[in-house]
Amino acid sequence: MKILIAIKRVPDSKTSIRVKADGSGIETANVKMSMNPFDEIAVEEAVRLKEKGLAQELVVVSIGSPASQEVLRTALAMGADRALLLATEAEIQPFNAARLLAAVVQREAPHLVLLGKQAIDTDNNQVGQMLAGLLNWPQGTFASELRFEGEALQVTREIDGGLETLQVKLPAVITTDLRLNEPRYISLPNIVQAKRKPLEVLSLESLGVSLLPGLEVVKLVVPEKKRKAVRVENAAELVRCLKEEAKVI
Repeated sequence: MKILIAIKRVPDSKTSIRVKADGSGIETANVKMSMNPFDEIAVEEAVRLKEKGLAQELVVVSIGSPASQEVLRTALAMGADRALLLATEAEIQPFNAARLLAAVVQREAPHLVLLGKQAIDTDNNQVGQMLAGLLNWPQGTFASELRFEGEALQVTREIDGGLETLQVKLPAVITTDLRLNEPRYISLPNIVQAKRKPLEVLSLESLGVSLLPGLEVVKLVVPEKKRKAVRVENAAELVRCLKEEAKVI
């Protein structure tokens, strides 16, 4: 079985996010970048499946600038076999990302596609579902457990009311949630070995995909800080605060 894992380079989860002065987006200059945490969980799960003998080849793919090679090397150090970078400096929106990944699926013919449920820089939570739709494959989103039962894959997923278990036939698209696993610590020998693993850079033209116009970000603003809570002594004081300070009545 071949597994394709899609990953994204995003601002590190421990980094303070700042909005650009013109409101056109978030500031990435001099900001620490890393692999999207949900995608890291997807890579870890693929490596575990290979260690169990359920997968033979793990291919990681990312879309972005040459700097995205950094997160691809991280995935290779975790245990992936080879990497693909779809090189572009353009801002990639969810539908275009799904179209590009669908082209990679046609090229690589994997049995399973894993990716994080969402990227923490945009929180769109759309690419996995769009990819499954374009491929006409079954999907399991927000996966917290994966278990193979013969030729089928059982996916336990988190829903508002608790847990739901689905059974899907391969090939399928699975998006991973936080409780699926805890990514491993990468050792120095694995980091060195990852530098020798193949990393292929592809142009969008070579995949026969041109970017379609999509959403336009008009402006990005920092939300207003919430006022501190205050304690009132009685109902009359509460009414006064609502009238004079909050101005809601």
